[in-house]
Amino acid sequence: MDRLFLPQSFVPGAHPPVMDLGLGQIVLLAVAGLVAGAINAAAGGGSLVSFPALILVGYPPLTANVTNNVAVAPGYVTGATGYRRGLRGQWHRVLPLSIVCFVGSLVGVGLILMSSQRAFENVVPFLVLAACALLAAQPWLGKWLGERPGGQDDPGPGALAGQALAAVYGGYFSAALGVAVLALLGLSFDDTLQRLNALKAFLQLVIGAVSAVGFALLADVAWTAVAVVAPATVIGGEVGARLAQKVSDRVLRAGIITYGVAAAIWLFLR
Repeated sequence: MDRLFLPQSFVPGAHPPVMDLGLGQIVLLAVAGLVAGAINAAAGGGSLVSFPALILVGYPPLTANVTNNVAVAPGYVTGATGYRRGLRGQWHRVLPLSIVCFVGSLVGVGLILMSSQRAFENVVPFLVLAACALLAAQPWLGKWLGERPGGQDDPGPGALAGQALAAVYGGYFSAALGVAVLALLGLSFDDTLQRLNALKAFLQLVIGAVSAVGFALLADVAWTAVAVVAPATVIGGEVGARLAQKVSDRVLRAGIITYGVAAAIWLFLR
């Protein structure tokens, strides 16, 4: 089956040439994957490192985006399993929210498959800046969510619509997806931050898995890069979970945001 979009020419049935990565490029992607996995485990927003790194080694932005989506997906599995106990008593939320996240992620994948290289290049710096803004707001959001009283609400239309929009964003561009999902859950439910984090991890897994499978089947994924970045993100996630307790959240978040803004400026000027 022909792929639905092709990052170089966008001519159906034609495939872009396979990039031969040099040792320096492999090392750069491996380091970016390690850092991205650690950041995702500690604060979220690791794609702000891995996505620009894929562009830096020579992949077009669309190829870098779909490759990054596939490469970071394994890290969502470890995140969800780590929070599985927090899902107890929330299965009445999980099913309806998972359905809308499944559908929303498919929509996001469809938008990518219909995007032209130029259109995506024009919008991606703004997406990176939006992800940076979400990370900047994370401390306030976490404090606000932590102050909310406990409760077990069923998901209403607002919660379903919010997560559907987050899933569309996640299927289209995954940076800071977890922050967006958690923020919208906090607007929808009166519950503890730990339980909302568990629900966020599961929904993030649904969105990431749908987009990864969709891109693997329908888009031109740079599998060589995935083979480098994906295992590095898993290892980085394990390391990041330990280091997160030793590094100041403020310093880590400031570093990620600074890097993300610099990457956005670089993307504007490319």
